[in-house]
Amino acid sequence: MKFETISVIGLGYIGLPTAAVIASNNIHVVGVDVNQHTVDTINEGRIHIVEPGLEELVNVAVAEGYLKAFTAPQKADAYLMAVPTPFKGDNHEPDLKYIEAASKALAPVLEKGNLVVLESTSPVGATEKMAQWLAEARPDLSFPHQMLNGEKSEIQIAHCPERVLPGQVIRELVENDRIIGGLDAHSTEAATAVYKLFVKKGECIATDARTAEMSKLTENAFRDVNIAFANELSLICDKQGINVWELIKLANRHPRVNILQPGCGVGGHCIAVDPWFIVNQNPKTAKLINQARLINDYKPKYVVEQVKVAVQGIERPKIACLGLAFKPDIDDLRESPALEITTELALAGFDILVVEPNIYELPAKYSSLENIQLSSLDKALEQSDVVVVLVKHSQFIGLEYPANTLDFVNAK
Repeated sequence: MKFETISVIGLGYIGLPTAAVIASNNIHVVGVDVNQHTVDTINEGRIHIVEPGLEELVNVAVAEGYLKAFTAPQKADAYLMAVPTPFKGDNHEPDLKYIEAASKALAPVLEKGNLVVLESTSPVGATEKMAQWLAEARPDLSFPHQMLNGEKSEIQIAHCPERVLPGQVIRELVENDRIIGGLDAHSTEAATAVYKLFVKKGECIATDARTAEMSKLTENAFRDVNIAFANELSLICDKQGINVWELIKLANRHPRVNILQPGCGVGGHCIAVDPWFIVNQNPKTAKLINQARLINDYKPKYVVEQVKVAVQGIERPKIACLGLAFKPDIDDLRESPALEITTELALAGFDILVVEPNIYELPAKYSSLENIQLSSLDKALEQSDVVVVLVKHSQFIGLEYPANTLDFVNAK
């Protein structure tokens, strides 16, 4: 199987690193994103996100002609789709509109022998829906779900969920195992051949599409449940007058105990989202997963309550919020509990000084609020009545914090 040109659709936190790593293997990559600024930035050899090592890869790949970005799909041998999968409404129903839109945009350029891989984290069955959307748009081509008796279709369809850690994406794209599930054996074989082009240290493990979809949801639900245990412990310890950090440190001295660290909630577009896909499709049986989500979603509200208690009696209190990203040392604000907490405090009328070393301006949602501003760390610590540590950025660790500090991530 020859894959001389690979297209990556969606050039965000997953798509752009994937495109850059593939291009670094001297494979021509056509990137696609609907955002003109993103496309222009990449074609200049620069990046629009924060990810260690990424800008160097993009700069070289663009300069050597192996990576070029467009706002519309271009012809390629294989297409890797990495677009968002948000919620629809307030009941955590998965919204596949971006996958549907990308599929319909891609369909006109498909040719016999092409492979389409869905990388977006999705509810079980999403890959089949993508294949249906493509088939409806291209009735002149055959797809796996239309074939009988193991015959090979003209277009191959597979799912391969991303499973990388922000801040270490470049390394993990090469080293992590990949779960690859096609809609049929031919699709699995084709997708495996593509990923073996750049997954140099990890193993490419074959399964079916539905199992591949569920594997990613399971991995993040497992992590969410374990984080929920730590967060619930922190709530209990607050009521019992116990230092939760010391408690966990002591409990973890047991050879078979490894409790995670609590925080101000759970963020990102994986752990904070994926478990809801399982709950949405299995509301009567996913009881533990559902409860873990409720615990972790409650933690930001609890933090807001604690801050409001801390500023009682202070006239027009000024609050320093340290960190907006969903995890340390990145700029990703998606589903960030720190962002949620800061927003709630600002809407409550408090004066907020935000310290986020990985961004240069506040999100547009704050443009109408005059009581919140981006600040230096020194200014925030000096001028605030209460300091709230929300993200364990490296710049915040080990500082001499004032007595009026509420530390929810143990940065002291």
